[in-house]
Amino acid sequence: MLYTIIKAIHIIFMVSYFAGIFYLVRLFVYYKDTDEFDEVKQQILRNQYSFMAVRLWNIITAPAGILMLLSGLTMIYLNPGLLKTPWFHLKLTFLVGLGIYHFWCWKRVKELKNLNGNTLSIPNIKLRQFNEIATFILFAVVFTVILKYSVIQYWWQLLLGFFGIIILITSIVKMVNKNKDKRTKSKD
Repeated sequence: MLYTIIKAIHIIFMVSYFAGIFYLVRLFVYYKDTDEFDEVKQQILRNQYSFMAVRLWNIITAPAGILMLLSGLTMIYLNPGLLKTPWFHLKLTFLVGLGIYHFWCWKRVKELKNLNGNTLSIPNIKLRQFNEIATFILFAVVFTVILKYSVIQYWWQLLLGFFGIIILITSIVKMVNKNKDKRTKSKD
């Protein structure tokens, strides 16, 4: 029973963490979008987006990430047999990727905080693409946990489907960005 309760807590904080990470990178995109605005509007919005990113990180994303990690480690402690399963090794590999992405987000939050309203150096399209990385990691982790041993057995079909999803999402991001650029040019 204790393991099931800890698992429920882990899932709740995983959802909270991913909600925070998804919105955080979206705030980076919004901040970058202000490059096209007049100086007064730009400063007001940049200050607001920077404030929102720092608050989101400190109040939701980082605490949810810590609680997700602690509950995950507790589940491993309660069921050390997980460490002997190939699917769990795959999940841990994806979580290493999530850790790298988390670190990248943390660095951007610090950068935004210290920019004092100046422009963000990363191109808009790169931020939009980075916004999708958490989605890919979430897909990979959830499919691995739900399918467990089937992930190992049917790895090439899942990998093909995963790359299909990546191509679809990145294509949609590029298409949306092109449409945004066309609308911006038509206003000028």
